[in-house]
Amino acid sequence: MSRSAPLKYLHPGWFTVVMGLCGLSLAWYRAVPLMGEMAGAIALALGVLAALVFAVLAVAFGLRLSRHPEAWREDRRHPVRYPFVAAMPVAVILLATVATALLGPARWIEAVWWLGCMVQLAVTVWVLQHWWHDAQSGGLQWPGVTPAMLIPVVGNVLAPLAGVPLGRVEWSAAQFGVGLVFWPVVIGLLATRVALRGPWPERFRPTAFILVAPPAVVGLSALQFGASALLAWMCWGAAAFAVVWAGTQARRIAALPFALPHWGLSFPLAAFAALTLRLAEPGSALAGFAPVVLALASLVIAWLSLATWRGLRDGSLLAPEPVATIQPAAA
Repeated sequence: MSRSAPLKYLHPGWFTVVMGLCGLSLAWYRAVPLMGEMAGAIALALGVLAALVFAVLAVAFGLRLSRHPEAWREDRRHPVRYPFVAAMPVAVILLATVATALLGPARWIEAVWWLGCMVQLAVTVWVLQHWWHDAQSGGLQWPGVTPAMLIPVVGNVLAPLAGVPLGRVEWSAAQFGVGLVFWPVVIGLLATRVALRGPWPERFRPTAFILVAPPAVVGLSALQFGASALLAWMCWGAAAFAVVWAGTQARRIAALPFALPHWGLSFPLAAFAALTLRLAEPGSALAGFAPVVLALASLVIAWLSLATWRGLRDGSLLAPEPVATIQPAAA
């Protein structure tokens, strides 16, 4: 095997690592009112780490495009992996959100945010075009109906987190609406798949936690627009229920060999922690619960980071995935 061969397997799903680190940075930023400036310092360190990881992945992905262009074509055609293409612009939006929160609005941050939002919107259209094509070919391919289909949706509802502080309220609301419309559509598809064909493949079981992300982010974004706390509490309730529901799979997830889909735990738990901290008033019961949720998200992401480092070191991650029985869709 050539030294560059591992790059062939650096598919867009790797950008979920950046998503998780950014989400945790934002959660620690929300912890400042309860925990003080130490939380802000941790948020800054995590934000810097997320930016460094993104830079490394961006350079590596550029090399992959030049050395293995066929791998990028396979990513876009693969019935399971294609929604992960959205992880790239979502990571950009999240980096802009972290920068806005920690550094304040700036022109360069707005430029990064616009780039992420425009690419995310284009990817959403492209993902939906996949659905049209599958429908014309006899219906969606059930192996590809997994919680990963929510990533393009989550990307759109993220827009207000940085867009409102940057003064782009109207566009943020418009893009937020796109995600809000398609969130229940994807949930309906997932429920239909489970009813007709059973759950998604075992190695994708950790992605069940992605169900937590949409209500958590919708609640955070709604508060950015000045929505009532009651609406945010409704979103918190939906996210908390999703955590409990997905948590029923914890033992089966823990029994799985570590793989990249485990990063599906990261951003959803961090987003739930951020919403919990956002709603926690000093002295309230939630103020005592919020640090527990933050600690859980932090421990999970620390474990994911360590497991990823070990997987890269021993070569078990940048390797072919055991999905050969699934036939790629037409371009």
